[in-house]
Amino acid sequence: MTKFISEISSNHNGSLSRSLKMIKLSANLGFDIVKFQLFKIDKLFAKEILNKSKNHRDRKKWELKEKFIPILAKECKKNKIKFCVTPFYLEAVDIIKPYVHYIKIASYELLWKDLLIKCAKTKKPIIISTGMANMKEVINATEILKKNGAKKIIILHCVSNYPAKIKSLNLSAINTIRKKTKLSTGWSDHSNNPLIVSRAIEKFKSSYVELHLDLEGKGYEFKSGHCWLPSKAKNLIFYIKNREKIDGNGIKIPIKSEKNERNFRADPIDGLRPIKKFRKKYEKEF
Repeated sequence: MTKFISEISSNHNGSLSRSLKMIKLSANLGFDIVKFQLFKIDKLFAKEILNKSKNHRDRKKWELKEKFIPILAKECKKNKIKFCVTPFYLEAVDIIKPYVHYIKIASYELLWKDLLIKCAKTKKPIIISTGMANMKEVINATEILKKNGAKKIIILHCVSNYPAKIKSLNLSAINTIRKKTKLSTGWSDHSNNPLIVSRAIEKFKSSYVELHLDLEGKGYEFKSGHCWLPSKAKNLIFYIKNREKIDGNGIKIPIKSEKNERNFRADPIDGLRPIKKFRKKYEKEF
């Protein structure tokens, strides 16, 4: 069964109350895991970039406060959803370690050996996204994780465009990653398209799927075009998790709830409804 990850990213808007709402919403929508990002702008971008770019400096408001982590973990437990955090600086790994079920390594940090090692040494299950990476880089990252104690590694194929265009998706890479690494694989979605996600699951057997979630279109990252609103995510997850019920057992027989309607079929003799032998019964009811 595919597990769904609700990626909150910075759509919490720096608000604890909004973060808590998004955890509860994620659980109600059927997500299995909810994920936040823990970064500090001055530890994310080089000084040369921050000195020149007001746009990057303004992302300070996108930060999640470190003190929120234990509160968010408690809310996840309350709502019976697994808690995951992406650390973007080394000290963040120590902060999240006591609270998370999973640690996520972002595509942009895939080459950072020190971060990979520190995450692996926590012994927590590791999820890695692979946007922009080639196969050699993916394999190198997984080898570093394994050598440093990671027992469970999940690899998500993704495309680091926001939103990602159809021609760029290359879903077949999910199979390539699985074949080359022998690890659990999946899809981190930036397409915002339920048909694409369904294909990633049904044709390419994604074990994990990550969707960027927003509450109502007012999250800091929503304008990028890759975030999912609740109703769309709910419909997709409901469909995927109920496919076996939808498919049924294949035996063509009337179901119990059709019993009454069967009686109201046209009689083979006169073509009138209901079937003759039931007409007196229904005459009394009407």
